[in-house]
Amino acid sequence: MSVRAAFDAARAEGRAALVGYLPAGYPDRDGGIEALTTMVRAGVDVIEVGLPYTDPVMDGPTIQAAAQAALEGGVRTADVLRTVEAVAATGTPTVVMTYWNPVERYGVERFADDLASAGGAGLITPDLTPDFAPEWIEAADQRGLDKIFLVAPSSTDERVAYTTAASRGFVYATAVMGVTGARATTSDLAGPLVARTRAAVEQQGTGLPVGVGLGVSTGDQAAEVASYADGVIVGSAFVRTLLDHADDRRAGLAALAALTEDLAAGVRRG
Repeated sequence: MSVRAAFDAARAEGRAALVGYLPAGYPDRDGGIEALTTMVRAGVDVIEVGLPYTDPVMDGPTIQAAAQAALEGGVRTADVLRTVEAVAATGTPTVVMTYWNPVERYGVERFADDLASAGGAGLITPDLTPDFAPEWIEAADQRGLDKIFLVAPSSTDERVAYTTAASRGFVYATAVMGVTGARATTSDLAGPLVARTRAAVEQQGTGLPVGVGLGVSTGDQAAEVASYADGVIVGSAFVRTLLDHADDRRAGLAALAALTEDLAAGVRRG
C-alpha cells in the first residue's frame, strides 16, 4: 500500500490517518524493528523511520537521546534501510525521515535505489525545501518515491503553494515553531496552517493529504488534531515511551502498544 492509499483508506473510514515515528536502531537494531512492528499491529497507518544523525538541529531532547544511543550502538544508513525493509514487509507504507546530509553522503541515486529496493515509500526531508531538491525530486520521480516536504506557520501562501505542488504522498504541516517534542496542549497555529495548505491543494486539484505534527502525546490530543487534519503525526511520545522503559524491553513494548491504541482510538473519535 502506498502512503496516499493509506490516507485515502482512512478518509474512506471517516477518520484521519495515524502516522508514527521512531528512529531506526533504538534501543538496538532488532529492538527498533520490533518496536515499529508493534506500532503497526496496534493501529499506526503510516510509519516514519528516522535516520539517526549527529547534528539533529530540529529535534528535541527526546528524539536526540534515542538517536544518539542508536549512533553509539553503531547504527548506520544500511541499518535504516534494513529497518525499512522489515517494516514495509508488514504492508504498512514506510517512509524515511532524514536530514539531507546523510543522503548526500550516501549518494542520492544510490539512496533512492536502495530505498526503493527495500520497499520504502519515500522520504520526509525536514531541512530540504523543493527549490534546493532538484536531484532528489528527479531520483524520486524516476522510482515512484514520495517527496514529503514541510510547511510551517511562517510559510507564506506562495511558499505553501510551491511546497504542496512539489510534494507527493502527503505534505507535512509542522505547526509548532521550534524543535520537536511532546506537548501538554496542541498549537493554535495548526488549524490556520492546515486551512491555508488545503486551500493550495484544492487550487491545484491534487487532493494531497495534509498531515500535522505538533507534539501530540494523547488520544484526546489526537482527536483534536484529527478534527481538521488528514493525518496526525506522532514521534516524541513514542520515543519517550521507549526511553522511559529502557531497563525493561517487554514493558516498553507493552506501553508502546497501549499508547498506539489510545492514539488510534483518538483519530477515530476526531
